[in-house]
Amino acid sequence: MTPYALLADIDRRCRAQAAALPQPVENLPTWRGVGFMLGGRQYVTEMDNVSEIIQPPHVTPVPGVRDWVLGVANVRGRLVPVNDLCSMLGVSSRAGRNNQRVLVVGRKDFRSGLLVDAVLGMQSFLVSQKMTGIQVPEELIGFTNSGFVRDGQIWPEIELDKLVESPGFLDIAI
Repeated sequence: MTPYALLADIDRRCRAQAAALPQPVENLPTWRGVGFMLGGRQYVTEMDNVSEIIQPPHVTPVPGVRDWVLGVANVRGRLVPVNDLCSMLGVSSRAGRNNQRVLVVGRKDFRSGLLVDAVLGMQSFLVSQKMTGIQVPEELIGFTNSGFVRDGQIWPEIELDKLVESPGFLDIAI
């Protein structure tokens, strides 16, 4: 067999066993958020609302505040109030201390920590999976009016930025 015939044979066999080229995939618009648990139910919030996720820090209690205000904590050199979101919403927490996390929300001049039962990581949904009129606890009405459905499960979207700026949240004195 000549060298050219050998190369032609190798080329023919490689082409016969080569995998097909990937087919073009339609790029569907997606929405990304942070998933978390409250009282055994899963929720999601927009990624821009959460500046960081931390383990529950050491909290110094503050006298004369509502029972859902756990106190203040030093988070990277800033004094941040930490609030139990389940307690605030009147939902019983179903998580152990090891699973709980604090979502730090707010803008540059105002931050607040929200204790949640667990963080479920980044969640991606197709924009077409968004729906309105989702049932949520009464305390969340006004902070959510939509959510996402994936695999038959509903993920209400809580607008945490609106929640932490609401009068009911800011009025913590007893």
